[in-house]
Amino acid sequence: MKFLKLFLLLFVLQTQAQQGGMWIPSLLKGMNETEMKNLGMKMSVKDIYDVNTSSIKDAVPHFNGGCTSEVISPKGLILTNHHCGYSQIQSHSTVENDYLTNGFWAYKTEDELPNEGLTVTFIVKIEDVTTAVLNGTATLTNEAEKQKKIQENISTLSATLSKENWQENKIRTFYEGNQYMLFVTETFNDVRLVGAPPTSIGKFGSDTDNWVWPRHTGDFSLFRIYADKNNRPAKYSKDNIPYTPKHFLPISLDGIAEDDFSLVFGYPGKTNEYLPAVAIEQIVNELNPAKIEIRDRALKVTDGFMRKDNAIKIQYASKYASIANYWKKWIGETQGLKKSNAVAVKRDAEKLFQQKIIKAGKEKEYGTLLADFEKNYTAIAPYAVARDYFMEIVLRNTEMLSTGYKLYQLEQLYNVRGEQAFNDRRNNLVTGLADFYKNFNAVVDEKVFEQLIELCATKSSKQFLPQSLNNVNAKNLASDVYSKSKLRSYDTLKQLLSGDAKTVITNLNADPGFTLVKELGEIYAKEIAPKYDEINLNITALQRTYMKAQLELNTDSRIFPDANSTLRVTYGKVKGYEPKDATIYSPVTYLDGVMEKYVPGDYEFDVPAKLIDLYNAKDYGPYGENGKMPVCFIGTNHTTGGNSGSPAIDAYGNLVGLNFDRVWEGTMSDIYYDPSICRNIMVDIRYVLFIMDKYAGAQNLINELKLVHSKKKKTVKNNNVKQL
Repeated sequence: MKFLKLFLLLFVLQTQAQQGGMWIPSLLKGMNETEMKNLGMKMSVKDIYDVNTSSIKDAVPHFNGGCTSEVISPKGLILTNHHCGYSQIQSHSTVENDYLTNGFWAYKTEDELPNEGLTVTFIVKIEDVTTAVLNGTATLTNEAEKQKKIQENISTLSATLSKENWQENKIRTFYEGNQYMLFVTETFNDVRLVGAPPTSIGKFGSDTDNWVWPRHTGDFSLFRIYADKNNRPAKYSKDNIPYTPKHFLPISLDGIAEDDFSLVFGYPGKTNEYLPAVAIEQIVNELNPAKIEIRDRALKVTDGFMRKDNAIKIQYASKYASIANYWKKWIGETQGLKKSNAVAVKRDAEKLFQQKIIKAGKEKEYGTLLADFEKNYTAIAPYAVARDYFMEIVLRNTEMLSTGYKLYQLEQLYNVRGEQAFNDRRNNLVTGLADFYKNFNAVVDEKVFEQLIELCATKSSKQFLPQSLNNVNAKNLASDVYSKSKLRSYDTLKQLLSGDAKTVITNLNADPGFTLVKELGEIYAKEIAPKYDEINLNITALQRTYMKAQLELNTDSRIFPDANSTLRVTYGKVKGYEPKDATIYSPVTYLDGVMEKYVPGDYEFDVPAKLIDLYNAKDYGPYGENGKMPVCFIGTNHTTGGNSGSPAIDAYGNLVGLNFDRVWEGTMSDIYYDPSICRNIMVDIRYVLFIMDKYAGAQNLINELKLVHSKKKKTVKNNNVKQL
């Protein structure tokens, strides 16, 4: 009986593998691989990452620096989220030819649309370069000097380490500066739009459904990578040819079921899993509420205009989605941190940490860490709030002010570096702002300005408020600024920037839009940024030491590095969850749910007539399951921003879904991962295929794909089933 109990205990420990974590793909051998096998993975870690032979990493490029994508055909076809390709779809849309509303499909390669500035970047290899990066820093006690030396080493190594001439060396920090990794990359600059469903599919549910489950969004778009005749990166040219990838992902038609192994591969942007309790407390009580309130006001104004005017809707669609995304995320994050009692959990962990310090005899090295955190976070609080107010109001949500700040920087450049530097920057600004003003509406922006300046004047600390905003009437100020400032249109902006440097500077300082930004900018530069940066540098040093202590004192624990926009693997299972008492969510949604939410003509929940017809006829082709059409599913994969567009891969290395979101209750996973409620949301790949095939009739694209029945060991091509 004792032997049986021991066996059962060992069995439970082996099968309940760790879920959560964002792991470096080149370092999976060992415990990670064992955990993945215990969760049901059938492939090897060499299938995921290998330098010498093709592997899954060769099919997962970084999409435009902020999302992830995956190669799904031998002709360089890539899949990413609809919201990741949104700005490109928008840029090709007009009122007469509205691809956002109607969708876009290239039925021939010559119809594929080029996108200036759009890039995808592949990882060639990953190497540890910690020793070289930290060379010469051990004796430096001043944090600023240490960071300067590290940056010098990184610059030297990036320029001298081996690579091909079309590749790039990028060095990134891990574990808060305790480890450094080299990424050799290849970036392709000719990436063309191939297909996108209408917004009523690709953004179904819009902001109401964003960050929530159940979800019914077909959040995908298709692009193609083009290369030169040698299959290397090249600028756009009509002579370029579709890229031949080292690896592309087969697509499984078998679908998913609860408890199936799930691997998500991608470029998570930023997490802060190892913050002290005092930092989380500040986020929950001060920083998030301030940012939420600012964006809430801006979004309400913009939404009101977008609902009434289709031209404004097209102009602001991408911008609105970007602003709304993190507004809603911060709300969910705050609620999740409170619900999971994250601050108290961290406080308890810190008591244990302090005991470990004493037990290890490390009081001299680490004994004051937690007290130092309390002191510095208390000191930085007013500056952190003021900084967020400036960033949110001036740089992100009021477009005239953000443009004015660029001109303020232009004046600073003239003062420091003279007329030649001024002229170069001025010319670049005039050229670059042409596209900005195409999607700028002064009437909308004036109303946003009015709301946010009123908030700034009443909620900001008087210590950081310009004299002109004391007791101001926001409506009158908005009317005065927007009627008189030459920042309100591209033509008048060009007039303002005409002439020699002294003339331009004189004219800028007579413009009411510029002078207000200048007041705000100078207070930020003199009163907020220096003190914030000084204290934050102390916190950075503390966090690095804290991370070093965690690694030293928790040798029996698995500690993954925070996300930093580098390639990572996260693994788990397809799994439902229970967000609150008597509420249980299953892990899969179906097209039935789309029809249940359908509101004819609604901004967020309209459904295309053809999709309704396909549903009524149950015409799902080979993509349906038991007479139903799967749409989305959830899993325990630990994801964040940047994982948008990441492939969801099954136990055999086949594509089964496309990551695009997280559940609202678990958005705090950037700070505190709770496996009971943290879930990532994925589009079922069968829904993607159904929309491409049955809805769009893009058989040309379907024919490029390798469709497989991995569980049945069969592959499907051109509707013929062949034995593998």
